[in-house]
Amino acid sequence: MDAVLEARGITKLFPGTVALDAVDLVLARGEVHALLGENGAGKSTLIKCLTGAYARDGGTVLLDGRPVAPRSTADAQALGIGTVYQEVNLLANLTVAENLMLGREPRRLGLTNRRSACREAARMLADYDLDIDVTRPLDAYSVAVQQIVAIARAVSLSDKVLILDEPTASLDAAEVERLFGIVRRLRDRGLAIVFISHFLDQVYAISDRLTVLRNGRNVGGGPVTEVDRLALINMMLGHDLAQAESGHRTRAPGNGPPAAQFHDFGRRGRVEPFDLTVRKGEIVGLAGLLGSGRTEMAEVIFGIDGHDSGTAEVSGTARRLDSPRAAIRAGMGFCPEDRKTDGIVADLGVRENMMLALQARRGWTRPVARREQDRMVADYIRRLDVRTPHVEKPVGELSGGNQQKVILARWLLMNPGFLILDEPTRGIDVGAHAEIIRVIEELCDRGMSLLVISSELDELATYSDRVIVMRDRRQVAELAGAEVSTGAIVSAIAAAPQQRTAP
Repeated sequence: MDAVLEARGITKLFPGTVALDAVDLVLARGEVHALLGENGAGKSTLIKCLTGAYARDGGTVLLDGRPVAPRSTADAQALGIGTVYQEVNLLANLTVAENLMLGREPRRLGLTNRRSACREAARMLADYDLDIDVTRPLDAYSVAVQQIVAIARAVSLSDKVLILDEPTASLDAAEVERLFGIVRRLRDRGLAIVFISHFLDQVYAISDRLTVLRNGRNVGGGPVTEVDRLALINMMLGHDLAQAESGHRTRAPGNGPPAAQFHDFGRRGRVEPFDLTVRKGEIVGLAGLLGSGRTEMAEVIFGIDGHDSGTAEVSGTARRLDSPRAAIRAGMGFCPEDRKTDGIVADLGVRENMMLALQARRGWTRPVARREQDRMVADYIRRLDVRTPHVEKPVGELSGGNQQKVILARWLLMNPGFLILDEPTRGIDVGAHAEIIRVIEELCDRGMSLLVISSELDELATYSDRVIVMRDRRQVAELAGAEVSTGAIVSAIAAAPQQRTAP
């Protein structure tokens, strides 16, 4: 292999955490190398160590056989290592030409020669079959065009290694194919390209080799043609199907009337149109890798990202779910994945955090009496076993598990008919984990309908009546009854496109 970059034993330490543990990565000239792993696997940390954003704590990096230690991203760029991120790291308020020529503007009599800069910018983009007005602001163009401009700039500055971090996350199918055409041409010119993506179909379509990280370690990889999807999923998730146990479901499947129905529901660029019915007293699990579209589906359902296709019915009534307020009025609730950013108000106490949704629905002109607040909050502190010294304790000072219980109590006070839980047990201790699972099962026994998103596949298989499997922002399988098991979920996630089971 004609290696252009060799990273050996890369180690990065943060207080109390080993973010990278002796990671190896070898990039060959003229290849697309996929770097894969779930959230927290170490992908971003590794890239930052290679590009000088982080100083590594161990290991060596060779570029063309010579040791290098970039001290900044500009240093890495000068060495020949460029990066293009999902959120285009250019200046949207400047013109296309200004972005392409920034820092190296052609001069005449000490002033920027704008005409020459525009000619050079147009010439650069012609190499990518992009014919646009380079005098217009960058943000006048689509995300796909902005990505191509960012790639053109990165390649012009760094002609050895190009790192593409989630470049297709906001693109539609036609835009992805256009981008892939450019990537193949750059590969054929001899660049080593790192492709970071959660879309497995795209990984197999564009990549030559792959490396998988998990918990800061290199856990495998090789030529794409030699790594089947099932083995890849096992590496990413840490599951071994030979040892995976089937779910031990103890409840009868929900067979009540539909609590929520969605037909051809979706939003362009977020999640493909889907059909979904959740019955009264039923738990529907939503499974898939990070980036598969699980959270996007939940946010479209709850009106955080309003749908642009399809219809919805909640409790038998047609609803236009174009905002969270509309979803709440329809009797829905949503516990978000990122409780610290999207869930709790850290400086407010337990009581105020629990009462937020109910008080918002009533309106501030109809306040809930303090005595009634105290009664309801005390009831849910007892029922959910929230560990707090008093109800005015700032919720940001509680443990993650207790914060999760406070958010859950907030929505239970609304008595929703349909509740969405996004990663309800992520990052909490074992005791709180068991309490949350117990609450989920009790809610269903009381007739509430739940849509639960979880990366804990064993857990999902245990309590779900049905499991919808997502990949590449679309439904690819539905498992029900005796079909629901950890092994079946992993197999559905890993199935090649032609093996998909219709939802």
